[in-house]
Amino acid sequence: MTRPTRPTRPTRPVRIGPRAAVALALVTLIGIAAFGWPLLADRQSGLAHSQDAPWLFAALLPLLVAVVVATIADNGMDAKAVAMLGVLAAVGAALRPLGAGTAGLEPMFFLMVLSGRVLGPGFGFVLGSVTMFASALLTGGVGPWMPFQMLAMGWFSLGAGLLPGPERIRGRAELLMLAAYGFAGSFAYGTVMNLQGWVILHGMGQGVSFHPGDPVAANLARFVAYCLATSVGWDLGRAALTVVLTLTLGATLLKALRRATRKAAFDPAVAFDSGVDSGPDHTQKRDNTDTEREIQTPPR
Repeated sequence: MTRPTRPTRPTRPVRIGPRAAVALALVTLIGIAAFGWPLLADRQSGLAHSQDAPWLFAALLPLLVAVVVATIADNGMDAKAVAMLGVLAAVGAALRPLGAGTAGLEPMFFLMVLSGRVLGPGFGFVLGSVTMFASALLTGGVGPWMPFQMLAMGWFSLGAGLLPGPERIRGRAELLMLAAYGFAGSFAYGTVMNLQGWVILHGMGQGVSFHPGDPVAANLARFVAYCLATSVGWDLGRAALTVVLTLTLGATLLKALRRATRKAAFDPAVAFDSGVDSGPDHTQKRDNTDTEREIQTPPR
């Protein structure tokens, strides 16, 4: 007698409830304002991201906690999900120093893409931010750039969770989609971080320097020239490594992450039995439920 095969339960990401969605939207709006406000500042603003970074960091950490707490309140994240968050953040923080300073080769981007894909955009945003924070503490890279890196990496991982679902794209097509996203997202991350550093750099040529108070279009044109002149090679190395790792190791890691997610069983809600019988009807219903479970259980 052959053993019947059980259908594989589809892996569902950690969902975003309304509270978590509001918290994520608030973090995103604050991040956009933090990155872009120097473009709208006048010449007398005394702008310097080194001055606004502590305020951004002070606002960012409570909001990240709010995202986690809101997700837990919406029954989307339990202790097992938080434990997985810690493990993946630790792995990502350990991966980052392996390529730091070497032509932009940063293998942690590959892990962030796949984790965001499997575990969803809300989990991905928190994972990216926490990973960058842990990496900065591990490598001593704490500075005015750190809160901006946390935001940019959070957006990068969040975007991977917003890609078309695995029920629509699987197999080789999924890997190609993730590789393409990793390639484009690596350049987007580098461009966003360039905006943070570009506004405080001085002594560059007139064609690439930031001019406070100039029209936004003129400054953006100089910013594009600055990116082409200084960071394309670095971003290309990061993007190429992300593509290579995704195409070679992506299938294995996706399978492992999905298996871990199924084992953790984030979705089922915990129900507690009051243990009080309300009479013969209650007993009969419980007996019927037990009988149905026995019928549904396949023979071994």
